[in-house]
Amino acid sequence: MAKKAAQAILLVDAYNIVGAWRELVELKDNRGLDAAREALIAALANYSAYQEFETWAVFDAYEQRTPASQESITRHLSVHYTGYGQTADSYIERACAKFRNDSRKFTQRLIVATSDNVHRQTVVGYGAEGISALQLQNEVISISKKVQQRQKAKKNRSGRVFAALNPDVQAQLTRMRLGQ
Repeated sequence: MAKKAAQAILLVDAYNIVGAWRELVELKDNRGLDAAREALIAALANYSAYQEFETWAVFDAYEQRTPASQESITRHLSVHYTGYGQTADSYIERACAKFRNDSRKFTQRLIVATSDNVHRQTVVGYGAEGISALQLQNEVISISKKVQQRQKAKKNRSGRVFAALNPDVQAQLTRMRLGQ
């Protein structure tokens, strides 16, 4: 069976987001940049899976003398590290420029998340949609709440099945569960 194409490709200027979300700033200040980066990756993994987006979290090399690399986190999320001297902005802009000539542009949205207004205007010029860090945060929070409500509803439904059973059957099932 062929893999279903993602509804959208979401490119995230990751350190820009870390610097814009209050919770991530606090996490970075209290536990370090690695903790904030991991929290962002976890949030994006859940969001991307729910939205069925192909998401790239793009991190600057951060003055590390390392080559560019990428790591697949989930089916929907990959983390991209730029090479030394390359910014996440230029990496994302280059990806948008390539997408402009890609046939997927007719079936998929291309979205860039950053609070850098100039960068957002540049990628919009390449045909991408631009959203701010705050917009992305609001969407991530909204999706998280929907998932929690769905899980809570499932848990409540499963409990109602047992409660709806005849009391004698309930007692017999309880004895079986306890090994009596």
